[in-house]
Amino acid sequence: MKPLLTVLTQIHRPAVYVTNSRFLSSGASSGLLPLRDDAPIVGSSRELVQRLGSQVEVRTDFITEKEEAAFLQELESGLKKKRYEFDHWDDAIHGYRETERLRWGAECEEILNRVRSVSFAQGSQLLGPVHVIDLDKTGYIKPHIDSVKFCGSTIAGLSLLSDSIMRLVKDDSPSEWLDLLLSRRSLYILRDQARYNFTHEILKDEESVFNGQRVPRRRRISVICRNLPG
Repeated sequence: MKPLLTVLTQIHRPAVYVTNSRFLSSGASSGLLPLRDDAPIVGSSRELVQRLGSQVEVRTDFITEKEEAAFLQELESGLKKKRYEFDHWDDAIHGYRETERLRWGAECEEILNRVRSVSFAQGSQLLGPVHVIDLDKTGYIKPHIDSVKFCGSTIAGLSLLSDSIMRLVKDDSPSEWLDLLLSRRSLYILRDQARYNFTHEILKDEESVFNGQRVPRRRRISVICRNLPG
């Protein structure tokens, strides 16, 4: 498998700005309690959230429970043959299994085409294999920027099985950051500046707090699409 990650260590500051109030919880099955007036993105400043508004998206309930089940049916048998690993070639991921998949059943392929249509510019050349990361409940992804050698300007990922918090931190200014609430069955999209100039990470269960509220982190599978470097 080609290396995709480059580790960069960053720090975090308390939340001060919430983008909007259109976030809806993914429901009781996700373990996330309803939030009164929260959005799926909070940040260090109003200016930062506005500046990255078109480059960072979280689309809640992007897939249905039935569609999530279709992915799990295709993935579980292969993942169960692998052991969770607690180190990584560049120390970016802890407690994970991963695979790449080029061919999918009709239902999953239709969903992935939907992901591609809302995430990537028309005519964009996509990285052929879809990257799948199975993160153990005790696992986490450290701050990193996906290698520009193998990935282009956009990353789009489906979140299966669990809610989680993705943190973005500007690589040359740690006081500038965003927290993304990735509810179960949501889609996140990172583009351009958010892709190249900010590290991203998935927080440990014990650190999984969004805008002051605890968000339990369970086993999480992410299904990730990327485009090729332009």
